[in-house]
Amino acid sequence: MRAMILAAGLGTRLRPLTDTRPKALVEIAGRTLLEITLTRLRAFGITEVIINVHHFADLVIDYLKSNKNFGMRIEISREDILLDTGGGLKKATWFFL
Repeated sequence: MRAMILAAGLGTRLRPLTDTRPKALVEIAGRTLLEITLTRLRAFGITEVIINVHHFADLVIDYLKSNKNFGMRIEISREDILLDTGGGLKKATWFFL
């Protein structure tokens, strides 16, 4: 089973927390939002994930590498220009075919 995590946004509503990191790497109780999401997806049997990134994209990629992709197959869909939700999904269509 496959899933997509929409993580390309600027996280403006979480400022100042997102001034130096993407929203996906904001921590709650010592765990990042990305870790919480991936762990829950894995618990539901999802083994393959695509994550769209834009704001501080390299931090997300480095975080995933340092955590060995949390034992999942993870693809990255980099958005040099924000594509919004519909555009992000359209760009990632190949992953679901």
